[in-house]
Amino acid sequence: MQSQLPLYPEQASNFAPHVDALMIFIIAVCLFFAVAVTAAVVIFFFKYQRKHPDEVGVPIHGDMRLETAWMVVPLVLALAMFGWGAVVYVDFRNTPQETLDIYVIGKQWMWKLQQPNGMREINELHVPVGRNIRLIMASEDVIHDFFVPAFRVKMDVVPGHYNTMWFRPTKAGRYHFFCAQYCGTNHAVMGGWVTVMEPSDYAAWLSGSSGADANPVVAGEKLFAEKACITCHFSNGTGRAPSLNGVYGGQVGLADGSTVTADESYIRESILVPNAKIVRGYQPVMPTFQGQLTEEQIMALTAYIKSLQSQPVPATGAGVLPAAAGKK
Repeated sequence: MQSQLPLYPEQASNFAPHVDALMIFIIAVCLFFAVAVTAAVVIFFFKYQRKHPDEVGVPIHGDMRLETAWMVVPLVLALAMFGWGAVVYVDFRNTPQETLDIYVIGKQWMWKLQQPNGMREINELHVPVGRNIRLIMASEDVIHDFFVPAFRVKMDVVPGHYNTMWFRPTKAGRYHFFCAQYCGTNHAVMGGWVTVMEPSDYAAWLSGSSGADANPVVAGEKLFAEKACITCHFSNGTGRAPSLNGVYGGQVGLADGSTVTADESYIRESILVPNAKIVRGYQPVMPTFQGQLTEEQIMALTAYIKSLQSQPVPATGAGVLPAAAGKK
């Protein structure tokens, strides 16, 4: 006996019940008014049709109560839909503090994913159940879209820019993910599977696939030396460029008097377009690495800089506030 297609995908994340409840509410409201309006049209058609050719209709005067009702009721329902949707959206866009960060790179026509220990996957993603997962995503070519129907989450993956999204898997299992943005000839086959595992199973799987060479922090530290970054970014802050100790997650003072949060996007921009935001107290001497690094190498450098977050910030680190100082 063949299984029937479900009405909607399985609920397997913290967002799924809220998104489904909102959609059911919207559909129910639409169906109610569609049925009510259709029934009124049919009833009025038969009840008030002209019985004789010379019959003249009775003048109808407006009713302020009725006019008010069909303005106020739709307004209240529309605001309820908007408010409910805004609550879900704000929750989706505000990532919790403690997350398991996984890097995702989209390219025609595959997904490359990297676990925190450096384990690389192609069109596969392994995550533990009950843990907040944050995907840090970029594209090597065109716009893609990472979509997991069972989690009710999706996010554009844009070239030259980092996007992030988070979710918390609530049920162990295997769930399909897709590219939801047309990206070329083989767009339809650009998909894969999310495998949600029990925490102990995930730890065992991860421990059996780690390696120092694959670790993004190790790879980033190696690149940091190979690209001669260490000749300017001294850890004690005495170099021609600011120390990167404690920078990630903090506030960076700029030469124009403004400040910027040192997140993944800021680090990426500083590597590729270093003169876009000059740190206060330093000269624009850093060369651009545009076209010299792949997205994976940029992510490795970012991971290394993030690993310096706990390092002591030198007193001479002009313009740079540590992460703790940037938090309210």
